[in-house]
Amino acid sequence: MMRQAHKRSKLRTRAVVAAAALLLGGGGTAIVADYASARGARDAGRSTQQSAGQTATAMTISCPDVGDRLRDVPAAAQPDVSRGLSQLDAQVARAYGRLTGAGHGAGGHGGANADADAGAGTDTVLGDLQQQRTETIGRIAGSMRAAGNAGSATDGLTGLSRCTTSEVSTAAADDSSRTLSSRLGDRGMPGGPSRADFADIRNAPAAKRTPATGRAGSTGTFTTVCGRNENGHFNPDNVIVTPGVRNGAHHMHDYVGNKSTDAFSTDASLAAAGTTCANGDKSTHYWPVLRVLNGKAAPDANAPGGGHDGNMGTILRPASVTLQFRGSPVTKVTAMPRFLRIITGDAKALTNGLANANASWSCTGFENRQLKDKYPICPNGSKVVRTFAFQNCWDGRSTDSANHRTHVAFARADGSCPRGFRAIPQLVQRIAYDVPAGVPFAVDSFPEQLHKPVTDHGDFINVMPDSLMAKAASCINSGRTC
Repeated sequence: MMRQAHKRSKLRTRAVVAAAALLLGGGGTAIVADYASARGARDAGRSTQQSAGQTATAMTISCPDVGDRLRDVPAAAQPDVSRGLSQLDAQVARAYGRLTGAGHGAGGHGGANADADAGAGTDTVLGDLQQQRTETIGRIAGSMRAAGNAGSATDGLTGLSRCTTSEVSTAAADDSSRTLSSRLGDRGMPGGPSRADFADIRNAPAAKRTPATGRAGSTGTFTTVCGRNENGHFNPDNVIVTPGVRNGAHHMHDYVGNKSTDAFSTDASLAAAGTTCANGDKSTHYWPVLRVLNGKAAPDANAPGGGHDGNMGTILRPASVTLQFRGSPVTKVTAMPRFLRIITGDAKALTNGLANANASWSCTGFENRQLKDKYPICPNGSKVVRTFAFQNCWDGRSTDSANHRTHVAFARADGSCPRGFRAIPQLVQRIAYDVPAGVPFAVDSFPEQLHKPVTDHGDFINVMPDSLMAKAASCINSGRTC
């Protein structure tokens, strides 16, 4: 049995290599060779086009999001919690690699072991993963209890260890782009994206209308100009979610603003650092990089966050980045506290569900139309646009929360904040790219998230001097454009 499984694994890997080369056209061989040397060929979760009339699908692994369930993490436990959360992500990636022959995940993956593991049955892989998660979650809970949190914050965490597999369709509903279809085929790229992830922007629904501004509303805007990462500030860290852990995100981030941001940044180090912003704003803005899948070798093909974690393709530098703060339609805004941290969107929305998803994709000239779960196919001469409209209500107390979400909220449909929250300037990050016509592209993601557009997300730490934030709030409240 083991020998047969090993044979099946090798055959599947060869098939994936061949398929990827065909999907990418002339450049396919180069990109497959590049990433095979980095981490082995990536099977997109066992993508299969079975027979005429059957739907192409990809397998993924779905696990409860432990970080999202945290409610109170004592400062003394934070290092252990950060390491534990990063380990959980790596464990899921390794399990995904065992099922697909890709061998993903930091700290022991790839090579011959990944090929051999690919023959393991689903029950075996999920059982091993559950055991690993049980031990890691137990350490997280134990550290929190040892730091003085013996209450409800750790209740139920150990029940989050069990994971399941699920199938995701990779077939497009229509043939909206013959060029992309010829490059992606029915299966899509190994690991994503697929034809199902792209849609013609001209067929997208109209953007949702915003509430009308009342007499008490705040109509001004404040724009901070921080460049488009001309200085090449990249890393796969996430100082908000996993502080103190290198490669805590397992995908590459683009940064503008604060020049020093990495896993080990503190409020003090951010305040002391330089900035790319023209007005002295030292805030940190970051998001997953966008890559074109053009068959060219990327500089990070063997690096953490890049090929090491299954992220393929050439990183695109934004053509433009606009960082604007806006008001509330029903009230004046309160200045943000310094070092407020906000995450918008969900990097695990494919498996977590859409409760925290906040991706928005469009094209220049068509921004009255927005896509939430598709990458846009733009007309010639039009740029791809990502927009992150951040939470615009704050609890008035905390600059962060254990799950990095509950201290902020989105306004209701009428523009008012939920009870107990107050309106703050709403950050809107707008990032535009010149994407080569007909070439597939995707955001970096965790391997099991299959590079789905719905997993896009943005991060922000407010490090404006208090005087500059006060100016921003004043501009917004008085209806000026600053």
